[in-house]
Amino acid sequence: MRGVSTLVGKAVGRAVGRAVYRAGRRAGRLRTRGRFLGAARTAARGWGWPVLPGVGAAPGGGCRCPRPDCQVPGAHPHEPKLLAATTDDRMIRWWWSRRPEAPVLVATGGQVCALSLPAEAGARVLDYFDALRVPIGPVIATPTRYVLLVAPYSFPELGELLVAQEWVPTSLRYHGPGGYVVLPPSRTGAGAMRWVRRPLSTREQPWLPSVSDLVEALVAASVAAPDGATLAP
Repeated sequence: MRGVSTLVGKAVGRAVGRAVYRAGRRAGRLRTRGRFLGAARTAARGWGWPVLPGVGAAPGGGCRCPRPDCQVPGAHPHEPKLLAATTDDRMIRWWWSRRPEAPVLVATGGQVCALSLPAEAGARVLDYFDALRVPIGPVIATPTRYVLLVAPYSFPELGELLVAQEWVPTSLRYHGPGGYVVLPPSRTGAGAMRWVRRPLSTREQPWLPSVSDLVEALVAASVAAPDGATLAP
């Protein structure tokens, strides 16, 4: 009988262990999923930035969109389209209730814009701005690039600034009207997004620098570290 009791006890212990493990995994998934909805609501309600879910990455790092040659897997709008971006809390909750792990995209142009450059150049230019005490706004790191968020600009305004430069490398990219950026903690086919410089408040719109204050240094940094790629998430 003692042997039987020992076997029963071990079986019960294994069953309990498996149940605890499964419960822990479920809780972890729920926390992760809640982070994406939380990030979307913070951007929309706290900062006034219109958001929408990205298409998301497929298992193995590919894209869930129909294009087999997608250049930015998981890191672009699909359904809904970019024009659907909104700050409406009900719509945002509905989107992420259906796709809780969808990347969080912010439509650029109206409330926020961005410039991005290769990660190595981005880290160097942040050190440069810090040394000169030049204020910068929030900064996002993708696996390969730094994305500096700036105040809204128009393409004619940006064009005038770029014409004044001796040469503008293709590695410097522009996320202006009609564009978007991917917010942390989103994951795409390229990997996870993270904050390098996080907004100071989740309830007030972050201060954003003017593109005119940053573009010259960003051009110089990008010239020094071109990456040769065609697109960036």
